[in-house]
This record gives sequence, structure tokens and C-alpha cells, in this order.
Amino acid sequence: MNHSQIVSFIWGVADLIRDTFKRGKYQDVILPLTVLRRIDCVLAPIKAKVLETNARFKGKLENVDPQLRKASGYAFYDTSRYDFGKLLTDAPNAAANLRNYISGFRVPHMT
Repeated sequence: MNHSQIVSFIWGVADLIRDTFKRGKYQDVILPLTVLRRIDCVLAPIKAKVLETNARFKGKLENVDPQLRKASGYAFYDTSRYDFGKLLTDAPNAAANLRNYISGFRVPHMT
């Protein structure tokens, strides 16, 4: 996609949600979902490895976090079976599945 196609796509999405969200609330929806989608793309190549590691060590180790971070290669990871593609295949349950997806993320504690 070139720049003008991306801009056109974004405005198309804005038109779709125009009557769903107040104009001043777009950033409350668009920005978080954009960031979430970007993280989804970053984690996509290692998603299967993280899920496999989680299945292998969960219940066997008191703290699987170090193993999952190592598997992901990042300080964060996602153990949900969902990704954006899978969320789109089950529209009637999209809200519950999105909550499940978000709850699968783990990030280091801020100190």
C-alpha cells in the first residue's frame, strides 16, 4: 500500500464508525487498537513458539514468565489463542474474544 491508499483506508474506517463513536472519542478506540495491532504483527512470527512453551511449562514451573519471555525474544508476550485474524472470524463473540486476547498479554512490572 502506498501512502494515499493508507490514508484512504483510514478515512474509510473513520466513516464506518462515524455514528458509532462521538468524533472526540475516536482516539479512545483507534489509537489503542492501532497499537494492539502493531504488537500483534510483531509477535506473530513467534506466537506458536510462545503457546508451545506455555503448554510445556504451565503447571510444571511456579513461574513460567522467564521461559515465555525467552521464547518470545521480547520483554512481553501473549498467551491467548487469539490474534487479530482469529478475532475477525467470530464476529458474534468479538467483544469477549478481544477481552480474552488482551488478558493474554504479559509485560514486565514497572519499578
